[in-house]
Amino acid sequence: MKLEFWYAPVTDLPTALAFYRDQLGWDEAWREGDTTVSFTVPGTDVLLMVDVTDKFPPGPMFTVDSLREFQAKHGDALQWPFPPFEIPGGLLGGFADTAGNVVYVMDQSTAEDTTP
Repeated sequence: MKLEFWYAPVTDLPTALAFYRDQLGWDEAWREGDTTVSFTVPGTDVLLMVDVTDKFPPGPMFTVDSLREFQAKHGDALQWPFPPFEIPGGLLGGFADTAGNVVYVMDQSTAEDTTP
């Protein structure tokens, strides 16, 4: 597992851009459509990913090689309030910790291989 993003839902992308990019001076790392932007955070390799949604709470987002294998390894020990669903390039799901905080896990299992 590798901590890849801190996920932060927002209600208005232009306002979030004005804050993180313009006020804090963080650089955009990538965009996906008109609703999702990630920012480099100075002093860390972890990105901040903002997304216009009211479906998911904020939380850390980890990458794994295979989300299905991660689930199989941990069996019924984890509660998944957000069962895996398809995202561009892979799968994303979220399990709850003992305090009810969501920990997201994603893979890029369906991303195109760009190896020459």
